[in-house]
Amino acid sequence: MRRIVLCLFLMLGLAAPAVAASCGKTGAGFDAWKTSYAAEARAQGIGPAGLAALAGTSYATATIKADRSMHSFKLGLDAFMEKRGAATIVAQGRKKKAQNAALFKKIEKKYGVPAGPLIAIWGMETAFGSYMGHQNTISAVATLAYDCRRPDYFREQLIAALTLIDNGVLSASSTGAMHGEVGQTQFLPKNVLLYGAAVGVGGIDLNDKADALASTANFLRGHGWQPGLGYAPGEPNFAALQGWNAASVYQQALAIMGNEIDGN
Repeated sequence: MRRIVLCLFLMLGLAAPAVAASCGKTGAGFDAWKTSYAAEARAQGIGPAGLAALAGTSYATATIKADRSMHSFKLGLDAFMEKRGAATIVAQGRKKKAQNAALFKKIEKKYGVPAGPLIAIWGMETAFGSYMGHQNTISAVATLAYDCRRPDYFREQLIAALTLIDNGVLSASSTGAMHGEVGQTQFLPKNVLLYGAAVGVGGIDLNDKADALASTANFLRGHGWQPGLGYAPGEPNFAALQGWNAASVYQQALAIMGNEIDGN
């Protein structure tokens, strides 16, 4: 059937439709897949640097293991907050707010997002930048793009990651969290493209706290954040927190911690 469709397109003088690469459940077919997928990436505008990075990826077994064992999101709210160290995040977060008052004032003035939810995200994601992960970013995203669990979602992320390499924002050696998140608040590649913001001169560096926090505020604004309104469950800005993470306990924890940090 595929040959018939291709022949019809050729007879009509039309461009043949792109044939999506297959997926896999083990690493056995990964090298063949990435070679095949390179043609699709090239068709979507990925240049030599991005294609070279794709060719250099390896199957990330640790990423697959992490993807299959995300158990904390199944906990109740109290247990989740205890496991994630919410009390410590709030205590340290209040200090971070005071230490970086000028930065948070600047971010709120531009994006309308107060310090509390940004600090809660910062603390939850990387313990305020103290642990951003050591997994190779491109290999992690390519592995999940190949894996059969969520290939469509992560193929978008992979194209974004390769675009960021072409643009010089990421490199083939960039590292981050197990699912390809990067920086102090753990942005996936597509969100870097959409919401990445630089505070100072030069390009975006999400390993820098100022750029990471500004980008997070830009993300929340892009998901409907309205200045001056509440962000607890049921309040107008809670939907923006829902955009950050799909897990209900995570969303609620961010709202609680953010309000405690802000003194609400």
